[in-house]
Amino acid sequence: MQRREFLKNTAFATAATTGAVIGISSITDTAAAPIVSNFPNQAVNPARPMIKKSLKWGMVKENLSVMDKFKMLKDIGYDGVELDSPDNLDMKEVLAARDKTGLELPGTVNSMHWKLPLSDPDPKKREECVKSIEKALWDTKQYGGTTVLVVPGVVNATVSYAEAYERSRAELTKLLPIAEKTGVKIALENVWNQFLISPIEAAKYVDDFKHPMIGWYFDVGNVLRYGWPVSWIEVLDKRILKLDLKEFSFKKQNDLGLWKGFDVEFFDGDCNWPEVNKALQKVGYSGWASAEVSGGDRKRLQTIKDFMDKIFVA
Repeated sequence: MQRREFLKNTAFATAATTGAVIGISSITDTAAAPIVSNFPNQAVNPARPMIKKSLKWGMVKENLSVMDKFKMLKDIGYDGVELDSPDNLDMKEVLAARDKTGLELPGTVNSMHWKLPLSDPDPKKREECVKSIEKALWDTKQYGGTTVLVVPGVVNATVSYAEAYERSRAELTKLLPIAEKTGVKIALENVWNQFLISPIEAAKYVDDFKHPMIGWYFDVGNVLRYGWPVSWIEVLDKRILKLDLKEFSFKKQNDLGLWKGFDVEFFDGDCNWPEVNKALQKVGYSGWASAEVSGGDRKRLQTIKDFMDKIFVA
């Protein structure tokens, strides 16, 4: 996958944490209303999250037209699909398929932040990335989506943690007025970019913008390298705008190498999905969850959808 190929070329940096205190403010895409009890001393179970199931466009490996791919995904039972932006798809064709099938386009993944990170030492490269995210925001508005997934920065041998922090914040600040105009939020994702690798720091990073159009795209499987998903969910809380789903196995990591940890099916790794689901219910998350795993033909995509149904079973 494109994401993994990029990250394989990124030098691993020493993990760092921060003791910063989380701000009180929180941000959400589609937060559920709080449950109010008439009996203040009686515990009230949180509302079950409403999860709409999606996947990434690149996971669809059938040799079909855009329309037929949309029809297939809708028939399998997906609620939506996330596209890259910028991409090579014809927007009119995509919109026609969306309108014909009812398959939603919940958001896009900015496709340039891997090659041109917002933390790059070259200001021209950062500017190019900003322009690509701006385009993604406008594209997503036309698609009817609500978020653009953005990796905020990369720490490596040539970019220090402090530099990544300062540069990424400056560039993201430039994009907030566009997010306001489009009504599309910037959703920052946790990947193996050696940056924002603790939930408290991630929450503070979002809060310090003091802006309602930026939040977090939480990847459940990615954080297992640094900690436990439940801890991240509890801290990020209403800052979580959307979810990416993948599995990770410590055994495969230890036996076969770090990246082999991803080569495992849902429920065969070390992500405690029942506890993840409980944590999502506790914070009242309501919204989209997108699979981000190895795709394939119709049969494979059906298998992934079945796994997602089991993850969020009552």
